[in-house]
Amino acid sequence: MNRYTSFQQHLGQQLEDIRAAGLYKYERIITTPQDAHIRVAQGNGAGEREVLNLCANNYLGLAENPEVVAAAHAALDRWGYGLSSVRFICGTQQLHKQLEAKLSEFLGTEDTILYSSCFDANGGLFETLLGPEDAIISDELNHASIIDGVRLCKAQRYRYKNNDLADLEAKLREAAEKGVRFKMIATDGVFSMDGYIANLRGICDLADQYGALVMVDDSHAVGFMGRTGRGTHEHCEVMGRVDILTGTLGKALGGASGGYTSGRKEIIELLRQRSRPYLFSNTLAPSIAGASLQVLELLSASTTLRDKLEANTRFFREAISSVGFTILPGTHPIVPIMLGDAPLAQRLATAMLARGVYVVGFFYPVVPEGKARIRTQISAAHSREDLEKAVQAFAEAKRELGI
Repeated sequence: MNRYTSFQQHLGQQLEDIRAAGLYKYERIITTPQDAHIRVAQGNGAGEREVLNLCANNYLGLAENPEVVAAAHAALDRWGYGLSSVRFICGTQQLHKQLEAKLSEFLGTEDTILYSSCFDANGGLFETLLGPEDAIISDELNHASIIDGVRLCKAQRYRYKNNDLADLEAKLREAAEKGVRFKMIATDGVFSMDGYIANLRGICDLADQYGALVMVDDSHAVGFMGRTGRGTHEHCEVMGRVDILTGTLGKALGGASGGYTSGRKEIIELLRQRSRPYLFSNTLAPSIAGASLQVLELLSASTTLRDKLEANTRFFREAISSVGFTILPGTHPIVPIMLGDAPLAQRLATAMLARGVYVVGFFYPVVPEGKARIRTQISAAHSREDLEKAVQAFAEAKRELGI
């Protein structure tokens, strides 16, 4: 027997079980740039069709913004395709230092370090800063990258109920009674599956009371949350009180890739010395760095895009509720339409695509069992007519499926 045969059969059975449970994830092929309207391949040689895109992280519609694209072209021409190196060897260009400085200015922090992704930023954070004599108190709904980063660290681990300050305080008190050296509270600024916003003011108050550091992953907020789009720390009026901010350049800030950690000067300096994803991963591509600088210039000059996103979100939340769907409450452009059943989420997504609206069903293990949903995401690139069309399509699909 081939040495792979047994393992192949094992994997095949797992994949068949996933399909049988209605949990298999299919990837649709987009044949155009990312935007509010895209074309997707229909498969089996059936060509492609244009659809309204209601499930991208392109919150500000900047993924295909002409000024951003032009800045990427200019950086490509001026700085080249890539560095073929890590930062401390020969992979640091002026462009990278300019972007780090601009991010620090935008976020109101002391210093910033770039990573290949926010997943890497979170993966290289905790292990670098904390040891067995320390404690991490982490929200139960934190992103997988925080969870994996915490697993790499030898610090003592505590998990508190989502956005539950009483449970957070209980865990802080428990860690303090054990005599830990340093305590760090870790939370998403916005919880990506629900659109809930962390109570950062309450978290910072508890951190002050118990002498803890505060770390926030603001990937689903930076660029549009807060009065000038700085993120949840501006939205919650705690700028200057959060010690560590991590985030991505791959959502509102242009939609490409790359991430960062921003915060206290000494924290960032130590990450440059010891954070493994930074020390052992290639530098962020110059074209992305150049485009990201242009994004920050646009956002610093005007709040027009964040204001339109806010208005679009308010309209869609009210309209989708009015046709009888249950959504999770909130103000964020992540608008989860709750269904409970994974196969039903798949069928609704298929029915929506037939009506020219591209959405995706979310189910276990991306969300807890019994919490299946369609996670819609609103963009500043959507017109009012786009959103009206989407609501009408949802209403028709609801009747068709008997939801």
